[in-house]
Amino acid sequence: MPGDNFHELAAFVAVAEEQSFTRAATKLGVSQSALSQTVRGLEARLDIRLLTRTTRRVAPTEAGERLLRTVAPRFEEINAELTALTELRDKPAGTVRITATENAAEAVLWPALKKLLPNYPDIKVEIIIDYGLTDVVAERVDAGVRFGEQVAKDMIAVRIGPDIRMAVVGSPAYFAKHPPPRTPQDLTTHECINLRLPTHGLYAWEFEKNGRNLRVRVEGQLIFNTAALLLNAAAAGFGLAYLTEQQVQRHLDSGELIRVLATWCPPFTGYHLYYPSRRQPTPAFALLVDALRYRATPEQTQRRRSA
Repeated sequence: MPGDNFHELAAFVAVAEEQSFTRAATKLGVSQSALSQTVRGLEARLDIRLLTRTTRRVAPTEAGERLLRTVAPRFEEINAELTALTELRDKPAGTVRITATENAAEAVLWPALKKLLPNYPDIKVEIIIDYGLTDVVAERVDAGVRFGEQVAKDMIAVRIGPDIRMAVVGSPAYFAKHPPPRTPQDLTTHECINLRLPTHGLYAWEFEKNGRNLRVRVEGQLIFNTAALLLNAAAAGFGLAYLTEQQVQRHLDSGELIRVLATWCPPFTGYHLYYPSRRQPTPAFALLVDALRYRATPEQTQRRRSA
C-alpha cells in the first residue's frame, strides 16, 4: 500500500538522520519498539539491510545511504509544502471568480470587497457581469449571484442581501405625453425599454397583488442587455423601465424619474451567493462568503415579519 510505504520510509529517514532509534522515536512520537519493527519491515520487503545496528550507534549501510540521499530531500519538500498550506490557511490567498449582474455587483459585492480586500492582499477576485442564469460548474467559476428563488436546489445558497422590490419608472417628460399606467396590463399601450437576457430572450416584467401574479411582455423601440443603458434611456424620456428600487432610488429622489405601479411590486427574497454543494471551499473563498453573508438589522427583521 502507498500509505505503508510512506510510513516505512519516514521511519527509516528519521532513524538514519538521528542515528538513534531512541531519538527518532521521540521525534516521531512512537515507541522505540514500534519504530524498530517498522524499519525491519521495510528491510524485509526490500530484501536488503539499510541500517547497521550496534549497542552504541545506528548508521546507514551503503544501500541505506543511497536511499537516504534519494528520499530525504523529498520528505523535506513535502514538509515545506505542508507548511505552506498551513500558511495559506492562516493567510488566505488565491483567486475567486464570481458571476453576477451589474446591480448585484455594485449593490452587494463591491461594498463587501472594499472592506475585505485591503486586509488580504493575496486574495484576488474576478467579477464577471452576466445576466444569464449561469451554470457555475460548466463555466468553471467559483460562485454566482441570483435572487433566492432562482437558485437550483442542488446548490448551497447563502443570503448576501436584503429583500428587494422592483420599480416601474419613467421620466417627467415621458409622463407629460403619456398617462401613467394604472394596472400592469396598461403597459401594453406604453413605450417600454426591454432587457434581453442571454439565455431567456426578452425579460417579462413580473407583478403581484393580492395573491395575483402577472407576467407582462412589453414592447418599445429600445432593447438593451445591460441595466445601466436601460436606466439612462428611461431618464432621457424614451420609455418606461423595470429595475430594482436600489438602481432607481437616486433618480427618484432627484425627480429625474417617477414611479408607477408601486402596489404591484411587493418585496421578494434578495440576492444569494450560490455554489456547488460538493466543492471544498478554499480559505479565501470561505473568507469571502463570510464577508458577504447578509446579517439583517433588528429593524429589517421586524419589517420583514410585519410584511
